[in-house]
Amino acid sequence: MNVIADLCIVPIGVGVSVSPYIAACQRILSEAGLDIKLHAYGTNIEGDWDAVFTAIRRCHEEIHRMGAPRITTTLKFGTRTDRDQHMADKVDSVKAKLDQG
Repeated sequence: MNVIADLCIVPIGVGVSVSPYIAACQRILSEAGLDIKLHAYGTNIEGDWDAVFTAIRRCHEEIHRMGAPRITTTLKFGTRTDRDQHMADKVDSVKAKLDQG
């Protein structure tokens, strides 16, 4: 089953800047072959259910390995069975409506 997810991982107890931890997670998601799109407060992820959730677990494991004693994560995800839909389709739908005025 395909899933589209929005992931926000926040390492706690590592100081103010968390970009090294987010970069490590981005590498994991990319290496997993997932379609990802980084944004200011998280990452959109698209792919096979098992691959997405396995990669998210790997992100947690790596961030802990890097020294973060705690992590808080917000995860939103959705699936569809009525049709094949991708992240770009969702964005394009909104943009088309904006173009209509």
